Amino acid sequence: MANTLPHLLSEGRIGSMVVRNRIAVPAMGVSMAEPDGHCGERIIRYHEEQAKGGVGLIITGVAGVAWPVGSNLLRQIAISDDRFLPGLTALTSAVHAHGSKIAAQIHHGGPVAQVDMIEGRPLWVPNVPPAPKGNMVTAFLPEEIEQMAKPSAPITLKIMTVEDIALVVRQFAEAGVRAKKAGFDAVEIHGGHGYLLSSFISPKTNQRTDEYGGSRENRIRFLLEVIRAVRAAVGPDFPVWCKLDSREVGKEGGLTIEEAIWNAQQAEAAGVDAICVTAYHDTDQLKLHSGSHTPHEPGLNIPFAAQIKAAVNVPVIASGRIEPEVGDKAIADGSLDFVAMGRKMLADPHLPRKLTEGRADDVLPCIYCYTCISAIYVNISTRCAVNPATGLEYLRRARADGATPRKRVVVIGGGPGGMESARRLDAAGHDVVLLEKGDKLGGTLRFASLAYPANERLLNWLQRQIGKSGVDVRLRTEATPELLRSLRPDEVVVATGARRAMPPIPGSDQPHVLSGDDMRQLMMGQSSDELKRKTGWLARTATRIGAVTGITDNLEFVRKATHQWMPLGQRVVVIGGELVGLELAEFLGERGRQVTVLDEQQSLGRGLTVVRRMRLIAELREHGIDLRGGVADIRIGADAVTFVNESGQAQSVPCDQVIVAQGATGDLSLAQQLEAQGFTVHAIGDALGVNYIEGAMRGAGDLVDRIG
Repeated sequence: MANTLPHLLSEGRIGSMVVRNRIAVPAMGVSMAEPDGHCGERIIRYHEEQAKGGVGLIITGVAGVAWPVGSNLLRQIAISDDRFLPGLTALTSAVHAHGSKIAAQIHHGGPVAQVDMIEGRPLWVPNVPPAPKGNMVTAFLPEEIEQMAKPSAPITLKIMTVEDIALVVRQFAEAGVRAKKAGFDAVEIHGGHGYLLSSFISPKTNQRTDEYGGSRENRIRFLLEVIRAVRAAVGPDFPVWCKLDSREVGKEGGLTIEEAIWNAQQAEAAGVDAICVTAYHDTDQLKLHSGSHTPHEPGLNIPFAAQIKAAVNVPVIASGRIEPEVGDKAIADGSLDFVAMGRKMLADPHLPRKLTEGRADDVLPCIYCYTCISAIYVNISTRCAVNPATGLEYLRRARADGATPRKRVVVIGGGPGGMESARRLDAAGHDVVLLEKGDKLGGTLRFASLAYPANERLLNWLQRQIGKSGVDVRLRTEATPELLRSLRPDEVVVATGARRAMPPIPGSDQPHVLSGDDMRQLMMGQSSDELKRKTGWLARTATRIGAVTGITDNLEFVRKATHQWMPLGQRVVVIGGELVGLELAEFLGERGRQVTVLDEQQSLGRGLTVVRRMRLIAELREHGIDLRGGVADIRIGADAVTFVNESGQAQSVPCDQVIVAQGATGDLSLAQQLEAQGFTVHAIGDALGVNYIEGAMRGAGDLVDRIG
């Protein structure tokens, strides 16, 4: 089989360390160590799974050199004392057993050490930092704020003396020695992301007037002292590199690429074996939380990595939504040497092995929903929306061949929960029948993919996997008790989704008012009596043509075609400001509609993860979408929607069309009907309550454990 990624999958070298391919797991804050900083079973099995999956290099999340001081995360790794060596050694041994190399990222949180804030310790800083311009709390839902750990006392600062700096330099050097003793293959010194070393490097945050502030030579002095101390402590042959910001996005007076290039050259001269290129941002601008080190824009950091690569003579590691094909090309053209894939490796830790085997279509795709990184913001362990096993590898039961009797299982519903349940049950050796009353698989994931194209990657993957499996798929099939009795299942899985009823809003029965289901049918080329009542002949004709020709099955075609024509008026009011309503508003706004979103909830964006919500709400406002939360007494008229705003004032918004994106609730009616008929029934996904893609995928994973 031809290797289509010859550069990405080729052997690489950093200093004396040789790795089997150019794919790395970047350092990510996953909060999976033990509460006392030790590496326990959870984080060991998490990284071991990545090694089993064939990755070349794993870089741990932050390992605190002064732990607990300077800790950035609850349950982060500690490397500040020899008592942590047994756990660290167990981690490296587990990774090495599967052929991967592993580096410890050594770190001090400094000005942004969350755990210091939570536990009442002073933050170590170069000087009094600039006051924040915004209030990040506004991005969080009330339940998220309730979930977060909170400071036990007012935040205080420790403005570092020269003696403090010398202490931290020594702590980094000692951490390097511990990493080497524990069997790590390398260390990465974290010099970015607003942490301690970065806060000295940045001209925005370093306002010192001594030998550690002012000129660029002074501002980088602390980092260079750390590099030299670590190098002296671990010896000349042990790989050492540093992670550096290529710029500080949106930060007036912050680091530029020109300075970053110079910084990388100084780090190389001080003795590093590689540069890991990253970026930071102005944290007051909420959209930028997905605009630097964890970017929404594909390949955002590659041009900056390429500029640094051109100026140094050591390998460059880069990350930031880099697809394998793009990474292969970037290595080939000399833009970088290693591609670090974070979110992709959370979604599928076996990505490298599948690519090596020529099975790219089997890689479970990341959908860039930010479930993983958003966990950090509310102080919980990282998880993945599409891969429920991520972070829970240590709980996996060994399944012996023949240990579980083969069962006949009927899965009802061909949406994401139903497809994933059927796929997993088939892979576990069961005889599976999948019933779908529609003419295609996908369910509401099809419409979700239209509004947010990244979801289509998962839709296509699920359809491919079902196609490759032994699942007996029966489309256009209603799941009646009579049919089920003829199929004689041992177990029945109900994955039929939520009930979507029009909420009791005055005026909602008018022809210009569409429900979420109406809108989905309209865009997907489907029809119903209700939709016929609400649409004109042109829309009905287009729907029929789409259904007959199958062109509405092509979501990319629908996305492009709807930029030219949609059977909707110019002024659209969307009632409902949760995930569906906001993504629909984005879809309509991009197609030239004047959109207003109304919701009785004060906080908009429920159902979206924190970081995705930060970006989407900012982009909606940038594009002129009128977002109004905290309203009451919504009434739909013939040409306007009236309501009372949060100040108690009567308001009116003109409209040609109203879309009600509310009213979805769990629906157990079929499950209860079948239970009453004597079947053994399991309900999953939105049938239990609206939990979107993550709920569907996680429910399917839990189901297989229950059935066996």
